[in-house]
Amino acid sequence: MKTTCVCLFAFVALAVAEKYTDRYDNINLDEILSNRRLLVPYMKCILDEGKCSADGKELKGHLTEALHNDCQKCTENQKKGSGRVLSHLINKEAEFWQKLKAKYDPDNNYAPKYEKQYKQ
Repeated sequence: MKTTCVCLFAFVALAVAEKYTDRYDNINLDEILSNRRLLVPYMKCILDEGKCSADGKELKGHLTEALHNDCQKCTENQKKGSGRVLSHLINKEAEFWQKLKAKYDPDNNYAPKYEKQYKQ
């Protein structure tokens, strides 16, 4: 479960050279996004509202960079996955999306671009 959820945002990885690791590229994002039992603990972790597993800490450590630089260090699979995750959060988890914006983009510099791209 931990390994699967870490890739939830496809931003998670240790920076190796110019890309994040691809060790989580083949996870089933649909399973995570459709199961709040998997999703909520990681959201609480990255929002500093709950405990963090080691994987959650890694996710939290890369989230700001990935959001701010349009996932430049992400692999192609991670970019596709991050789009699916952002779309899900924007369209189906508005409360989490608002909290993420407040914490990681308080000046609203990046969120409008993602909302325009992924809002249904």
